[in-house]
Amino acid sequence: EGLAQPILIGRQKVVQMRIERLGLRIQQERDFTLVDPQNDPRFREYWQLYHSLMERRGVTPEIARVVVATRNTAIAALAMVRDETDAMICGLTGRYPSHLRHIVEIIGLQDCVRTPAAMTALILSKGTLFITDTNVNVDPEAEDLAQIAILASREVRNFGIEPKVALVSHSSFGSFHDVSAERMREALRQIRAIAPDLLVEGEMHADAALSEEIRLRIFPGSMYKGAANLLVMPSLDTANTSFNMLKMLGNGVSIGPILLGVNKPAHILTASATVRTIVNMTAVAGVDVLKARTPQLFDNLCQAKTAEA
Repeated sequence: EGLAQPILIGRQKVVQMRIERLGLRIQQERDFTLVDPQNDPRFREYWQLYHSLMERRGVTPEIARVVVATRNTAIAALAMVRDETDAMICGLTGRYPSHLRHIVEIIGLQDCVRTPAAMTALILSKGTLFITDTNVNVDPEAEDLAQIAILASREVRNFGIEPKVALVSHSSFGSFHDVSAERMREALRQIRAIAPDLLVEGEMHADAALSEEIRLRIFPGSMYKGAANLLVMPSLDTANTSFNMLKMLGNGVSIGPILLGVNKPAHILTASATVRTIVNMTAVAGVDVLKARTPQLFDNLCQAKTAEA
């Protein structure tokens, strides 16, 4: 048995042409199921469902038909809502925000989550490092950072790794008092209130996060030993830049982006994704499906919200 039973979304003629061009031995029905946006008996059901979800956001029946006929990501998300598939992977073409918009509109966010986020894993010679938010939130607020850290920690545990979280900043344990540093300190306070058992420390420089020796020299009362394995960055710029630099300089294998906070397992890749990336993300999506009924850390978010109310 393979990792999953694949369902491809695309025009049948185009899919067949590419199979032949690449010299592949796979065959429709035997090796994969095809959803052809231009010739599928469920087309009416898909666009009507999309319209029912979006009719109060200015989407007319005609617009709904056009979207479902031309946006494969929308079709995949609708198939998930209809329980025709367990997970989805998209994003090799088109812009990340466009794919994300359809996923959030159709699948929706998990209860109590303010915003989706993206985490990317890097397998380096010194170990596996997770970085967030690499693709979604440009300038997250403290509450966003706290939720992102908790959601990312849950995903790290799906890899069989106990998360050690570092809130990375230009400030080191109170050395600066500007808006960015205060935001990371407030995020730390919220994380510890919501998930007191989570190993999290900050705000700190990246070198202190990755070196116990440096961290203990600056802050001997650090909550955990060894190097952090989950870096929560203060902005999209720092997260995305740090990830790409480490990937190139460390000659690492990347897994992701892993989309966090949506109702069902859905992941958006980027144009640079390789076949290996797609296979790795298929495995991640499969684990997400299996783990969907054990959201212990996530439950704490809703409990905290209820307490505040």
